[in-house]
Amino acid sequence: MGSEQIPQPPSTAAAPHPPVAQETSVTGTAHRWLLDRIGALWALLTDRPVSLYAASVLRIGYGLLYLVFLLREFPHRDEIWGPGSPWTPALAQQLFDQTGWNSILILSDSRAYFELCYVMAVVTSALFMLGWRTRAVSLLFAVVVASFHARSIFMTDGGDNLILLMALYLVLTACGRRWSLDARRNRLKAARAGAAPEPARSLFARQLRYARTTLTTVVHNCGMLVIAAQVCFLYGSAGLYKIQGPTWGGGTALHYALNLELFQPWPALSHLVDQYPMVIAIAGYVTAPVLTVLLGMHFGIAVLLGLPLFSGAMIVADAVFLPDRFYAFLPRLWRRAARRAGVRQPAPGRAAGSASVPPQGRPDEAGSKRRATPAGQRDTSLATGRASDPAAP
Repeated sequence: MGSEQIPQPPSTAAAPHPPVAQETSVTGTAHRWLLDRIGALWALLTDRPVSLYAASVLRIGYGLLYLVFLLREFPHRDEIWGPGSPWTPALAQQLFDQTGWNSILILSDSRAYFELCYVMAVVTSALFMLGWRTRAVSLLFAVVVASFHARSIFMTDGGDNLILLMALYLVLTACGRRWSLDARRNRLKAARAGAAPEPARSLFARQLRYARTTLTTVVHNCGMLVIAAQVCFLYGSAGLYKIQGPTWGGGTALHYALNLELFQPWPALSHLVDQYPMVIAIAGYVTAPVLTVLLGMHFGIAVLLGLPLFSGAMIVADAVFLPDRFYAFLPRLWRRAARRAGVRQPAPGRAAGSASVPPQGRPDEAGSKRRATPAGQRDTSLATGRASDPAAP
């Protein structure tokens, strides 16, 4: 009896508990990480406009390219787009009824009206390239490109299609804030204002200005994203088409392309290049995404296949992937080269800030501090990343 042990109830303290606290901690960490990533993406989208220099390069490039295109085709304008074209306005209207396209060139059969439209297209392209009242002129440029493209759509190629898409996308961007007449006008306006205090605004006016700035920034950033995605899709689809056939894999695709009569602006040059099969094979195999290779490829397409508009459009489109610090470095590189050549340099105050990326933030965040900063030091405030750029393009 004494040795008998009284059975004890099972102890609950030794029973293992599920790691609820640990799981809650991991879930909370993942939740915070997700919120941080969403906040970072939202800040990237709304904080400041990105790639303003790249947008300006696109504006200058496509404006200049289309201006040269219109001037080059000036002697043939009537046969391509005018009332004397074999593709008459009546035929074009029938096609528009089926496709939904439209063109300002078919609103009248008058030759005087067509000549007026052509002059307007040349002037619009020049103003768009120079960046004069860019917000409104970019819309006119898109209308001009779409109208001329639709009027003679069967004579277009890939270059015309790309310029049309880019003209539509650039309407969304603030492509006039750098290297433009608008930017120069804003600088002169800021210099005249000097250290004058910013006028007091009501709460509603400040909120309205903030909303306008945010909307402009979001639309600009989305437009630049669409432009970059368009270029990626173009290169990706071209690469997928190439790997589907045996000619690119066998290194003979360029041989057949050089012997197409439709793409032989200089037959003797095409035949000369075709005499070096090893070079053609290497060129067919090289697909590395290097900028110099892409530029060389497009230059070869322009010269050998007679597609300068397409090549120019692609070269300009590649500029969207270069960062703003690259474009901001170009003036400093130019001044350095000019200094070595003994060319007269600009005033020191102007040169001090032109080597860095100008501020791109919201107008209200710098406020009166930026007003009180000398013009030569204002552009060097990129380190804070919060200085202002005028809301107007």
